[in-house]
This record gives sequence, C-alpha cells and structure tokens, in this order.
Amino acid sequence: MVISASSTLEDVCYEVCTALHDAGTTVVLTGGSAATVYAPESYQSRDADFIITLHAIAAGLVLTGLGYESQRGVYSHNLSGYTLEFPRGPLQIADKVITRWETRRRGDRLLHILSPNDCVRDRLLWFYGYGDRSALSAAIGVASREAIDLNIIRDWSAEMGNAREFAIFVQSLS
Repeated sequence: MVISASSTLEDVCYEVCTALHDAGTTVVLTGGSAATVYAPESYQSRDADFIITLHAIAAGLVLTGLGYESQRGVYSHNLSGYTLEFPRGPLQIADKVITRWETRRRGDRLLHILSPNDCVRDRLLWFYGYGDRSALSAAIGVASREAIDLNIIRDWSAEMGNAREFAIFVQSLS
C-alpha cells in the first residue's frame, strides 16, 4: 500500500508500523490514535503517536522512504493529512512501564498497539488529570467496542486516587 490522500489514520498506522518493523524497529501505537483505531466512531485523532520500543535503525530513513518529512520531530506527508509523532519512551501509563501490547494484522501488514485495557487507562489518565472530556469519550468508545477488564481499570483508578472519576466512566458505559 502507498500512503495517499484517501488513506485513513488506521491505513497510515499499519503502513508505518510495518515498514519500521521490516527494518528492525518496533513501534507501538498509543494515545488518541490508538483509541481511534479501536473506536473510530467515538474519537478521531489527526496524528499517530508511536513509542519506539526497539530501535535498530534510523526510523527517519524509513519514514522518508514512505514520503514523510520531519519538521521539529513531527513527520508530515504531502498526500496525507495525518502526522506522525514519536514521543520519548518508555511506553508507559502513569508510572507503569508497558511491556506487552497487541499486534493486529491486516493481510501482510501489522500494527503494534496498546491493549484495549491500556488504551482505556491511557485515555482515562487524561480525563483524571486534566478533566479532558474528549479523552473520557474515547475511553468509553473503546470500552464499548473492545473486551476490557473493568476490575483491572477500577483497581488502577483507585490506586491513582480517582475512584470518583472511575464511577463517572462506569456510569457513562451504562
């Protein structure tokens, strides 16, 4: 697949992840872009956030080969409205380093992505810390479409001191 004006965010993510994987670099999709892949009707990100977990080559060379140009660490493509960012790792949610993620496949393409549980926790972290209602909507969208373990998220929320906010999330799921 070639990235084009008709490529969706998910298309772009599969293409980028596969190209970097083939070159020996593992990246994991995180943030709002992961929520968009899981629940596109609930949240639409305009960029893809990848955390590099294994770095074997200069990712910039691969991205340039896909048609991306870098300006201050943000990669843009002249045919796609979706930008790419690579925030500094490690891959983590709050102070917990994430060492396992899902790998989805679409034909010969792959996408490493936060698990649905971790995606929900990542979005809830923004709601808990900043009152970000769009992040809450994204968490609700992912939890409504994907199998998640509410007990894990409840316990984590309590540890974070956000039991009341977790109740808002659960009430919104009903």
